[in-house]
Amino acid sequence: MTNAVLFEARDDAIAIITINRPDARNALGNAVREGLFAAWDRFNRDDALRVAILTGAGEKAFCAGGDLKEMSVTKLTVPPRDMFPVPGDNIDVPKPTIAAVNGVAFAGGWLLAQACDLCVASTNARFAITEVKVGRGSPWAAPLINMIPQRIMMEVILTGAPLSAARAYEVGLVNRLAEPEALMQTALELAAQIVAGAPLSVVAGKETVMLATEMGRSAALRAARHAWERAYRSADAQEGPTAFAEKRKPVWRGE
Repeated sequence: MTNAVLFEARDDAIAIITINRPDARNALGNAVREGLFAAWDRFNRDDALRVAILTGAGEKAFCAGGDLKEMSVTKLTVPPRDMFPVPGDNIDVPKPTIAAVNGVAFAGGWLLAQACDLCVASTNARFAITEVKVGRGSPWAAPLINMIPQRIMMEVILTGAPLSAARAYEVGLVNRLAEPEALMQTALELAAQIVAGAPLSVVAGKETVMLATEMGRSAALRAARHAWERAYRSADAQEGPTAFAEKRKPVWRGE
């Protein structure tokens, strides 16, 4: 880990990953990229952590995207596939993730928010795919078609114009809106709702959504049945009904 990315492992099974480069609007320079790869690896390896929240330091930016000054120096052409840490693409993160967007999420910042499973946004957040304005590319935006309508996707990619937080919520890019001072608390509350569920069911639930996104109906059903097998056969699958019958809160073991 580096100071460019901070990692907080909380006692409530929630990790908070913070891009800590507010002086550069949390742009994805080399130190940030390395820090995010390390943070996602740490989250994956810690079985005590069940949900991760990704956010940015400061009040102005979640992440302004790639570091254009760095790109100018390196003469970057096609980015290597392992250049940017993207859960669901070049990083496997089976546990749920939440983007807490505290300001602008432009270009690579939108990419990071899009790559998280859920998104909570401050009312002063803005989202934009700005690559057309600087001659860069946004192939990473292809999965966006599963999140927002085609006409909206076409507009944001072709114009580079930002969406307000309210508009992003309206079109389905954002799950929750919060006033700036309540952003992290809103994200933590959403994470706590997930943590309250049975661990194996939560992981299988995320996998089911991804299968349904990537496959046709029949194939997704077959794959999802397989994905849920471990949860069905777990001790937690017996604990849930027993706790309900005994009118108590279930005690999940994750096994």
